[in-house]
Amino acid sequence: MDGTTLVETLTDDLETELSRLGSSKWLYALTEGEMTGSTVRAAAAADASAAAERFEAWAADGGTADLFADLADTATDRADTVDADADPADRRTYGTPAGFDDPVARLGGALGHSLVLDRTVGQMVGFFVGDADPSTAGTFRDLRDEADADRDRIVAALDDRCDSDADWDRARSAATAVVEATYEDYVETLESMGIKPKNVC
Repeated sequence: MDGTTLVETLTDDLETELSRLGSSKWLYALTEGEMTGSTVRAAAAADASAAAERFEAWAADGGTADLFADLADTATDRADTVDADADPADRRTYGTPAGFDDPVARLGGALGHSLVLDRTVGQMVGFFVGDADPSTAGTFRDLRDEADADRDRIVAALDDRCDSDADWDRARSAATAVVEATYEDYVETLESMGIKPKNVC
């Protein structure tokens, strides 16, 4: 196993969940049914602020501190770019990784978050394209590129840290937990709005 193979494995194993987290229904859930330019930007900023808090906490706890400090800086910049005043999102996406207490699991959690972020920001790009706002769509494309670059750094860190099959299994489990936790938020939020998501096949 290596980092690239792990990404491919997760993408295959969680194809349905990641596909739906890259859909307009997820954006609808994130904006509580009010899909406007301002609510989409606020949702993006709220997620970025929550990610920054999580990565900052990990950066203060040794291990891969430099990487998590950089991930926190990127997330903070992302929040400032789209809506500096948004409060951090309170979702399982960020609560679940709080229980990860070793560098490999935390890297796996960061990888799971990056897979979700890629799909979410991609849908936001599509929203602003459809909203005839090419400037903001371009901004979100840049944010997606930055997030992809962060994912590459996480993958490289996993390659450095994982020395055994047990390490890779731990990283895979952590990444899966973050994606599945986010998907649970997706389902519960839509259900609370009277929308019944399809079951995962």
